Amino acid sequence: MNKAKTSAEKSVSANSRTLSLLSQLEKINVSSVLGESDNARHVTSKILHLVQSQEKTRKEIISKGSTGIEVILSTLENTRDLQTILNILNILIEVVSVGGGRRASVLVTKGGTQILLQLLLTASKDSPPNEELMMLLHTLLAKIGPKDKKIGMKARINGVLNLSLNLVKQNLQNHRLVLPCLQVLRVYSTNSVNAVSLGKNGVVELLFKIIGPFSKRNTSLMKVALDTLAALLKSKTNARRAVDRGYVQVLLTIYVDWHRHDSRHRYMLIRKGVLQCIKSITNIKLGRKAFLDANGMKILYNTSQECLAVRTLDPLVNTSSLIMRKCFPKNRLPLPTIKSAFHFQLPVIPASGPVAQLYSLPPDVDDVVDESDDNDDAETETEIETEIDDDKDQHFKNDDIETDINKLKPRQELGRPMEELKMYEQFFPELSENFQELDLVSKEPKPFIPDANLSGPIVVPTASEEHTAEANPSTKEVALKECSPSLTEEYNRRPVSLELPKQDNMKNSSLHQQNDQRNMLPSYQCLSQEIVKGLDRISLQNSAKNDQYYGTGCVVKKESKDNLTTLACSKSCDHVSPCGGSLFEGSSVQLGKLCCTGVDSEEEGDSRSSSSGEHVMLQVSDVSPVHDCDLYLEMVKSTKSIPDYSEVAYPDYFGHIPPPFKEPILERPYGVQRTKICQDIERLIYQNDIIDRVVYDLDNLSCSVPEEADVLKFNSKFESGNLRKVIQIRKNEYDLILNSDINSNHYHQWFYFEVSGMKTGISYRFNIINCEKSNSQFNYGMQPLMYSVQEALRSRPCWTRVGTDICYYKNHFSRSSIAAGGQKGKSYYTITFTVTFQHKDDVCYFAYHYPYTYSTLKMHLKKLESMHNPQQIYFRQDVLCETLAGNSCPLVTITAMPESNYYEHICQFRNRPYIFLSARVHPGETNASWVMKGTLEYLMSNSPNAQCLRESYIFKIIPMLNPDGVINGNHRCSLSGEDLNRQWQNPNPDLHPTIYHAKGLLQYLASIKRLPLVYCDYHGHSRKKNVFMYGCSVKETMWHTSVNAASCNLTEDPGYRALPKILSQTAPAFCMGSCSFVVEKSKESTARVVVWREIGVQRSYTMESTLCGCDQGKYKRGQ
Repeated sequence: MNKAKTSAEKSVSANSRTLSLLSQLEKINVSSVLGESDNARHVTSKILHLVQSQEKTRKEIISKGSTGIEVILSTLENTRDLQTILNILNILIEVVSVGGGRRASVLVTKGGTQILLQLLLTASKDSPPNEELMMLLHTLLAKIGPKDKKIGMKARINGVLNLSLNLVKQNLQNHRLVLPCLQVLRVYSTNSVNAVSLGKNGVVELLFKIIGPFSKRNTSLMKVALDTLAALLKSKTNARRAVDRGYVQVLLTIYVDWHRHDSRHRYMLIRKGVLQCIKSITNIKLGRKAFLDANGMKILYNTSQECLAVRTLDPLVNTSSLIMRKCFPKNRLPLPTIKSAFHFQLPVIPASGPVAQLYSLPPDVDDVVDESDDNDDAETETEIETEIDDDKDQHFKNDDIETDINKLKPRQELGRPMEELKMYEQFFPELSENFQELDLVSKEPKPFIPDANLSGPIVVPTASEEHTAEANPSTKEVALKECSPSLTEEYNRRPVSLELPKQDNMKNSSLHQQNDQRNMLPSYQCLSQEIVKGLDRISLQNSAKNDQYYGTGCVVKKESKDNLTTLACSKSCDHVSPCGGSLFEGSSVQLGKLCCTGVDSEEEGDSRSSSSGEHVMLQVSDVSPVHDCDLYLEMVKSTKSIPDYSEVAYPDYFGHIPPPFKEPILERPYGVQRTKICQDIERLIYQNDIIDRVVYDLDNLSCSVPEEADVLKFNSKFESGNLRKVIQIRKNEYDLILNSDINSNHYHQWFYFEVSGMKTGISYRFNIINCEKSNSQFNYGMQPLMYSVQEALRSRPCWTRVGTDICYYKNHFSRSSIAAGGQKGKSYYTITFTVTFQHKDDVCYFAYHYPYTYSTLKMHLKKLESMHNPQQIYFRQDVLCETLAGNSCPLVTITAMPESNYYEHICQFRNRPYIFLSARVHPGETNASWVMKGTLEYLMSNSPNAQCLRESYIFKIIPMLNPDGVINGNHRCSLSGEDLNRQWQNPNPDLHPTIYHAKGLLQYLASIKRLPLVYCDYHGHSRKKNVFMYGCSVKETMWHTSVNAASCNLTEDPGYRALPKILSQTAPAFCMGSCSFVVEKSKESTARVVVWREIGVQRSYTMESTLCGCDQGKYKRGQ
């Protein structure tokens, strides 16, 4: 207790003593009496003693409300006594040495920088200048300089810029003085004007006298000198001077010397300092050339490889990799043009914009030429393993927020005369239908309630209401069918010849019986290793393999003569040619390669029995009641593509089921990106090891496919396919180039292609080298999708996530300024992944995301139309318009049939509010179509919630706004070469017919006072997790900007938050935290904003679904 009192008393006395001393010092400043210098010296000496011994004194001087700093600085400014000045400088050094940068910032705000610079100028006039004073001044300036952004300009204005440089020149051997001087020069050099000025006075040459080969002496001085040199070399002028004097070779020699001698890695900071100098000097073209001429690539490659074994040397490896990536010669893409390989002549050429620019280019312009070497901007990446999350804690840029209150306020504008909008009346027959000719279920009207179900809540099914699926895919099918009996009833009414199992049989079967039957199935074996390139005939046979879901089987017929495997058919197909190449009359459509190769060793016994030519059943589960292989082929016949595709991809023909296992986010191995980049750098260093052979090329149709057994074969000539060129780099490594969107020269991200001719046990590396987005989910655990035909024929038709060593990074290929919209040096990005195939000579398909073709949509709509109960569900499919290529754009109407044809029920039917949904405006966002497919199937199901929705609302749905883009494998645009979701303000009926007429439908509803309650456009997001929505709110937009602060008084119905809030409470994948209701200038012509602003729909949304899993809820960490 006594000790505590003593300590408290000491503290009080110390504080009061400090205050007393500062008070004395202040009085000395006020009185300019002779002899006061001794008092000042005595008082500052006592303050220095307290500051050196007690942290509380330092805090007292710098604390908020204290005048201590002002008093000390005032004394420093006014005194002429050397010892007093030295005391004060030591006091300030002690104060700012601890406590982080906050104390230094306080000193700067009190005018400390200016006082110190003035003192430096005064002290320099002494001959010779006092060494102790100069050392303390520079030490203090070096500490506070980084906190003063204008210190460089202040030093230049005060004329002290070259004082520190001259001190170094005159005292080169006095390391005690040179060290703080160099630290100040480093601070000055952050100002580019200062760096140039110092460079003209020989600072670069001076520093090269200080740095040198390995030595254990003066390492701290060497480190500071290197840091100062690196800062100075960021100036292009200084960098050129260093190149002209041959310093690039000198730096490489110094680095190698330190690398060899620093065997215990004690001087890693010095080695990194040398690398930082090289990094700065290679920011210019001359520096990169000098680096390459000095064999810098090989030197840094070899030294970094030797450092890989020591984890603490990673900073050296990372910096070396950055330098090598930067100096790697920028290459043009190996293409004749970066415009799409497919050409479509537009009916109208836009007056301005990128498409107009594309059409105005002379035919001889080389739009692939590399111009990036003219870009001398500094490297912006910090560390090779640092991944920039563009979307982290920021949905938008502040300068993109709309701040004009007049533009923000919704204003309902028809935009077109009513006479013209009457053309859309034909798409709303439900508003005039009287149903008098139909025999409806109920004839007794219930009491008519005018407001019944007109404004009921939007009911969203929760995850708990869904049937839980077992690990086996068959049980998942049971759950689907039990949820949708209306679908299964029609499905079970198929022709008896198919002998499909009925619902009751499905319920009685057990998993045990299923496994027994699977074990009894005959196996199969193919006598040839060749892939069947076409089907003679196609058959859907009944399957006894699994009674829990519908089965289809393909019968394999073995031909002993020529060892070819063909698919036999149990029903006649007159339209199939004997050769198996053409499936349709007048339309040559081939099924993609089917694979029937050797089986596993345990099945060999059964396979031998099939060699006599007898039929062998291949059991393949049907994926869904709404997938029909034959119907899909029929739909393909009427699909029009620009390349005039004649093949059908096997996954699209056959469909797929979810894999019977969870697919978690892939954990990324440490250093994988660095390893991949090193392998890319090896291409330059060891050029003789590179094969560089083209194995697939859409620009050269005569490109011969190598027949060698160790070369993979590629194909993308099918609907939604995208792969333009493939180059074999090494024996098992391939560079893949994607095709641009038609009538565009960019938008490369979506891929969908076929690979065959593989061997097992070999790791194949695939590099897609012309991606454009700056980041991707591939850096955060996403894997590409693969569909194996061999697995499908083994009853596992699944798209599965595959690949290891996956990363996404900037590469050495660059876009021309023409392609980059006038910007130079725009680099492409690489998606790289490694795959080991399970089956020899398999046929596999790879895709960016689960493919969903236009033909698949038509098939699904056809099945839904044929399978619904017309007594209960009002389902109508119209053609909204034709696309540029002549494909139809479907418009679907779904609601409940009226309870009877009595007036009251017909009135209730006609007065239901509209819900307007659309999807797939961006072809590469295939997940939007899968969400739409789930929406359609749910609305057509017998679920009580679905029935409630149908009875409450009329759903108008455009499931695919961009059919042409989907068909031709585009990522973002339609055939017009434009993003259709940026055309809603002024759509052109000739260039953007689907948008023009979709907007016309909404304008018509507005004109007849039937505004939709909700408009929602389905999208996919490539960089964010979860499902979330973007909406529109004036208030929330204004809250994010300081402009028009008075707008907070605006009254706004918060109903726009209702639907996202409901979804966040009921859907595990939905994330309310990712939702935004801000209106950005860059989004003013999107569907969401135009429908809100011009049509007047308050609840107008874009719903984004992730391409790769969730980071919350029950689906967390899954893909």
